[in-house]
Amino acid sequence: MKRISLSLSLLLPAIAWLSPEALACTNLIAGPKATADGSVFVTYAADSHNLYGMLTHTPAAKHAPGEMRKVIEWDTNKPLGEIPQPAQTYNVVGNINEHQVAIGESTWGGREELVDTTGNSIIDYGSLIQIALERSKTAREAIKVMTELVDKYGYASSGESFSIADKNEVWVMELIGKGAEKGAVWVAVRIPDNAISGHANEPRIRKVDFKDKENVMHSKDVISFARKRGYFNGKDEDFSFADAYSEHDPATRRGCDARVWSFFRRYNPEADKYYAWCSGESNDPMPLYVIPDKKLTVEDMQESMRDHFEGTPFEMTSDVGAGPFHVPYRWRPMEYEVDGKKYCMERAIATQQTGWSFVSQSRADLPDPVGGVLWFGTDDTNTSVYMPIYCSVTEVPEQLGPGDINTFDFNSNFWMNTWVANQAYERYDRMIPDIRKVQGKLESNYRNSRSAVEKELVALHSAGNMDALRKKVNDESKAIAKEATDSYRELAQYLLVKYMDGNQKKTDADGNFIMTEYGIPAYPTFPGYDKKYYENIVKESGDHFLIP
Repeated sequence: MKRISLSLSLLLPAIAWLSPEALACTNLIAGPKATADGSVFVTYAADSHNLYGMLTHTPAAKHAPGEMRKVIEWDTNKPLGEIPQPAQTYNVVGNINEHQVAIGESTWGGREELVDTTGNSIIDYGSLIQIALERSKTAREAIKVMTELVDKYGYASSGESFSIADKNEVWVMELIGKGAEKGAVWVAVRIPDNAISGHANEPRIRKVDFKDKENVMHSKDVISFARKRGYFNGKDEDFSFADAYSEHDPATRRGCDARVWSFFRRYNPEADKYYAWCSGESNDPMPLYVIPDKKLTVEDMQESMRDHFEGTPFEMTSDVGAGPFHVPYRWRPMEYEVDGKKYCMERAIATQQTGWSFVSQSRADLPDPVGGVLWFGTDDTNTSVYMPIYCSVTEVPEQLGPGDINTFDFNSNFWMNTWVANQAYERYDRMIPDIRKVQGKLESNYRNSRSAVEKELVALHSAGNMDALRKKVNDESKAIAKEATDSYRELAQYLLVKYMDGNQKKTDADGNFIMTEYGIPAYPTFPGYDKKYYENIVKESGDHFLIP
C-alpha cells in the first residue's frame, strides 16, 4: 500500500506528489533456514485510513480461448482495462494461492516523472499481485508473470517493493515505471535461506551481483535507463537501484526503514548499529537482510507485527505523546511545527489504520493444500487475532466477507476488532492486559491445534479425498472466524462495562465482576492518571490548581 510515512512537507520532493489518501504497509520476511520448522514466512499489513478488513477469494478456473479478465485498480476500484485469460488459473485466498505462492507489497513512490504519463497502462500494483497469484506455481514464475505483464500492458502505479515467496524460497522485487515509455525497470533479489528481511515503503535493494543469475534477476535496461535519465553515472558494479530510482532523507528513513530495523534488532543484536541510519545520524544504509541469532516461529512473526519500537529510542509508550495511559499510537497528521521547526510522530509496524494483515506460511514438507497457511487478521495487528486460513480454502467465512468502514456490523470480524482497539486507544495501559488474555488464548489454541488438524488433512490428501479436505478446511475456517469474532464482541462489551466513566470495576482473578455480600456490584476503583501527567499539569499551569 502507498506510503504516507511522515508528512508531505517533510518528505523529499521526489515523493511529495503522493495523494493524501496514500497508504503505507510493512512486510517482514524469513527464509526457510531462518525458521524453526523450515517455513518460509512473509508478513503484510495493509495500512489505510479507508480500508475495510476482509478476506478475498478467487476460485481456480479453466478459461476458453479469447476469454478476457477485467483489471480493476486496487486502491480506487477503477476499471483499467482487460487482458486475456490463460487456459488455467489457480485458487487464491487473500494473498496466497493453492501452490503456496504468497505475495506482499509496500509502496515507496520514487521519482514522480516515472509514473505513467500516457494514460495507456492498465496494470496497477495490486492487480499485478492478484494476477500473478492466479497464474504462478513458484516465486520465480510469479516474478516472470509480473514483469511480462507490465512490459506488455504498461505499469499504472508508482515505485513498489514486493515480497514473493513459495515453499522453498523468498524474493524481494523492486519495480518502478518509465514515465512516457511503456513497461518498468526492476530488480529482484533472492533472500538467503538463513536470513530475515523486510521493507516498509522504502526501496531496499542497493548493490547486487548482476552476474549471479541464480539469486538476482533484473530488467535488461535497469542500469542503462537510469543512465539515460541522469539518475546514475558510475560504474555498473556500483549501481544501486534504491538510490537511483528514489531518494532517502532522515524523515523517510525514520518513518519507513525504522520499522524494518526494529524487526532486525529483535533477532540480531548487531542490528542496533543501524539505528544511526534510521535516525539520520549516518548515511551508511541498513542492509537488505541480516542473519538472525535464533530460528523464528509463526508466533515470532505475529509478535513482530505488533511492534511499537519497544526497547528502542523510538519507543512510543513513555514520551509525552503517549499521554497518561501510555498509548503507543499517534493520530495523523504525522508532523507538526513549533517555533518554525518541524517535528514528527513515530510510525511503528502496528498502527491504528490497518485494514487487514497476515503472516503467510509456506512449507515444502507438506502437500500444497496443507502447507500453505495465511494467518489472517483484521484491523490493528497489535489487538487483532491471527486466524489460520489454508490456501486450499474455497469459501470465505461470513465474518470475513465484504463490508465497508461506514457501516458498523456486529457480525464483522473487522468491526469487532475495531471496537476493541478503539476503546484501548483511550486507556491503553489499563485495557491491553484484558485484550492480551483473550487474544493470547485464541491464538495459542489455533497454533497448538495445527499438528492434529494437519495430520488429518495430510491423511485426506494421501487418500486422494480432496472433497473431504476442502470441506475440512472450509468448515474449520468458518468455525475459527466465528469464534474469534464472537469472542471479541464479548470482549468489547466487557471493556465498556469494566472501564465505564473513567473508573475501573473490581474483578476476581478470572476477570469476573465482584459483587458485594448483598448482591450489588462492588464499588469501582479510581485509577486516575500517572505521576507524569500530574507533574505536567503543574508545570503548565503553575499554582492555578494549588489548594491553599
